[in-house]
Amino acid sequence: MSKKHTSDFVVQEMEFKELDALDQELIEQAHRVCSGAYAPHSSFHVGSAVRLASGKIVVGSNQENMSYPSGLCAERVAFFSAGAQFPNDPIVAAAVVTDMEMAPEYFSPCGGCRQVMVESESRAGSDIRFLMQAASGPVLVSPDVRRFLPLTFQLP
Repeated sequence: MSKKHTSDFVVQEMEFKELDALDQELIEQAHRVCSGAYAPHSSFHVGSAVRLASGKIVVGSNQENMSYPSGLCAERVAFFSAGAQFPNDPIVAAAVVTDMEMAPEYFSPCGGCRQVMVESESRAGSDIRFLMQAASGPVLVSPDVRRFLPLTFQLP
């Protein structure tokens, strides 16, 4: 059996104060909506914010439901809200945060969110800068979202 190297998963780790003003605003908006997450079952509060090409910011927080698959992650709430409200205004940057203290490498989007983000990037035809932060820890920055799902599902 041979292994094939499909992607270099490299993200940059930065302190919040090292981010430019636009990235700081995106992280702040994600933290603002994180506090409003509906997470009575997991107690894992997540907030997300996306910046559109026009400069508008759309936010989302995780919304759980006791009928498990009926809930929705913060990333998908934000991405789908942006697509529904502003279908011709592509996402250029996104942030996802949690208020839980944890190692930054253990906090990243689930598989379903990764697929949605990659498809949004593909649909727009341009990269989506992606930021992740757990509580007040370092911010992980990626120049695009496709590196989160290197073997993306695609319809022919």
